[in-house]
Amino acid sequence: MLYVRHLGYRGRFTEALADGEPKALELRRQVQRVEDIALARADISAGAVFKFFPCRSDGQWLIIYSPDGSEELERFYFGRQAEREGLCLSDYARPVGDGPDDYVAMFVTTVGPGVRQLSEKWKSDGRYLDSHTLQALAIESAEGFAELLHKRIRNMWNIGEGSGMRVADENEKRDLFRAKYRGKRFSFGYPACPRLEDQEKLFDLLDATASIGVELTDGYMMDPEGSVSALVFHHPEAKYFNLDEADIERLEAEIEQFERSR
Repeated sequence: MLYVRHLGYRGRFTEALADGEPKALELRRQVQRVEDIALARADISAGAVFKFFPCRSDGQWLIIYSPDGSEELERFYFGRQAEREGLCLSDYARPVGDGPDDYVAMFVTTVGPGVRQLSEKWKSDGRYLDSHTLQALAIESAEGFAELLHKRIRNMWNIGEGSGMRVADENEKRDLFRAKYRGKRFSFGYPACPRLEDQEKLFDLLDATASIGVELTDGYMMDPEGSVSALVFHHPEAKYFNLDEADIERLEAEIEQFERSR
């Protein structure tokens, strides 16, 4: 991901590196040099906050409760596919009145806060490749941390593939990349839950800004940029899916109607 998507390497980077291909070796040295600088700085580090919340579904609503279940804290309204399988994220939580409480996890991971300052300094100094490499490293590191935290959450639910936070072997890594495990994480702004506005609710529930210093911009993007947020469901049939344009338009219309009826 880092070398191909962000740094523009064409081909199979891992194989090229193992074969001693000069361009791959040079790119790896470039990344290692920036990594060493970042790791030596006190203002660049990884952080995360996560919590489990009792929850229930009510149609397309996901209702979030206080830890003892006595108080409703928040509601998320998710879109449903009109065609294909008719999926909606709320389907992955137990309905109101059906057996014991269900749970959903939420988290935010980040790498910062000094990434932007150093990246902008390098850019002003004409070190454009270093600046771009640092930003790419922060984004991919936050994503990698999110995957590691997701694994820990699955283990805490006893649906994980292994114990603790140990490093996965190559077969496990391939399965992680292909999401071959029970339990899925969904991030706002992506196809199953496209409304970035719901980031604000997640941040309030986690107190993410006070906990790890990640803030939301006016457009609900995360700052530092190298940050990842998600909802995590443990439902055995949870899977990734897309809402199409018509589904999203209907979702926005339904939410607008709810707002008018308040």
